[in-house]
Amino acid sequence: METAWLSELSGSATPIQVIAVRMLAAVVLCAPIGYEREIHGKAAGSRTHMLVPLASAAFVLIGYELAHIEHARGYGYGDPSRIIQGVITGIGFLGGGAILTSKGNIKGLSTAAGIWGAGAIGIACGAGFFLIAALLAFLIFSILGIIGTIEHRAGFGNVGDEEDRD
Repeated sequence: METAWLSELSGSATPIQVIAVRMLAAVVLCAPIGYEREIHGKAAGSRTHMLVPLASAAFVLIGYELAHIEHARGYGYGDPSRIIQGVITGIGFLGGGAILTSKGNIKGLSTAAGIWGAGAIGIACGAGFFLIAALLAFLIFSILGIIGTIEHRAGFGNVGDEEDRD
């Protein structure tokens, strides 16, 4: 099937199929993490945990495209890692908004860390590092779901706050 017109339409040096797979992988890998947060009533649930990695992957892809354009114009290669640094900072700010303090209790740290992890998964997918992304998704889901449940049943974590497993 001829898809050259799609690449021309996108204006991208990266084939549209590669772009689609990377962005879709970011969403699919983070959906279970968001679902775990959602079923436990956290403010940052499925949509947040899918949008953050999607945007992160898109920023990485855009960084690669900009580096390619700079090289094609004879300016050498740009540094896509600077875009990644900005994404990490922005996600840290977003995660910071999930952290609440009330009467000496801190809530939302696990959700904030999950958002940051979801961003890292998106960055890895955008860069084409699917094995890293899949392993990270598995570990984050395991830590939030399995370890969180064990802590809750054992009485660890936020003792005195029965309804929050953060």
